[in-house]
Amino acid sequence: MRLLHKHSTVLVVCLALSSATTSTASSIAAESLDWAYPVTPPPKPADNTTMRRLPDSTKEYTQAQINDLHNPPDWYPSMHPPMPQVVAHGGPKPAGFACAACHLPSGDGHPESSGLAGLPAAYIVQQMEAFKRGDRTGVRAGVMVAIAKALPASDVKAAADYFSSLRPTVGFNKIIESGTVPVSYVGAGGMRFSQGGDAREPIGQRIIVLPKDAARAAAKDPRSGFFDYVPIGSIAKGKALATGGDSKSPACATCHGLNLKGLGEVPGIGGRTATYIFRQLSDIKRGSRKGATVALMEPVVASLSEDDMISLAAYLESQDP
Repeated sequence: MRLLHKHSTVLVVCLALSSATTSTASSIAAESLDWAYPVTPPPKPADNTTMRRLPDSTKEYTQAQINDLHNPPDWYPSMHPPMPQVVAHGGPKPAGFACAACHLPSGDGHPESSGLAGLPAAYIVQQMEAFKRGDRTGVRAGVMVAIAKALPASDVKAAADYFSSLRPTVGFNKIIESGTVPVSYVGAGGMRFSQGGDAREPIGQRIIVLPKDAARAAAKDPRSGFFDYVPIGSIAKGKALATGGDSKSPACATCHGLNLKGLGEVPGIGGRTATYIFRQLSDIKRGSRKGATVALMEPVVASLSEDDMISLAAYLESQDP
């Protein structure tokens, strides 16, 4: 097993905003992609009596309060600028969920959502428009479609400006190449958790994301991140694909910049989490993402296998955000 620290260099693929979990899971599972699009189990009533606390925070919440999609926890207000109303509490109910409920006040997000910190504001607005138009129809896209339709343009702009002003937290996700992973299960919210103990299983051709601290992840602690397990050798293979060293895909410096930082409204992709990147590539290949910019990616992903996309995703996450 190799623990990999992020370093910068090179180039690669065109992606986009949120993608997540749940929905027509049977077709996904049939294609062995349930690891990328986990099926959320039926919800259970959350505890609404026991107050939960986190280190160095003066706040306390019950799990039911933590799970409130219109009023998510803000454990460390000093970590971020003041949140707009739409980020902290959402827009028109019932569909206008608070952005921070899934993407966290830090914008780093959870494995079942996406990290928004540092994305260009114009790009975030474009993706919200794409959801609203029906150009994005991937697994669980319905959640974002409903939110996009519920929010007025002023709320979308406020959220976009907020998240674009942030920077991804270095080290929040740590990528690990490994042949085996802890045995795990999908829990509340579509997040994967270790079953505990020493039991491990082959990783196969999957990306398995587990919390560094399960209790803190369930509490939506923005200071406690994730271990992202990828197959051994996938980062080196992904680098060859990303830099045009493999005949399957061209180098993408002209779109995303020499250091993967993005160009103008084109998003930076270095340091973005591997599950997020894989889902974007997979959604484009499946035809569940459309639009003018996506059309540029369609011939690229057409030649990529599932293993190729895993490798590209692993390589991109290994880079500096």
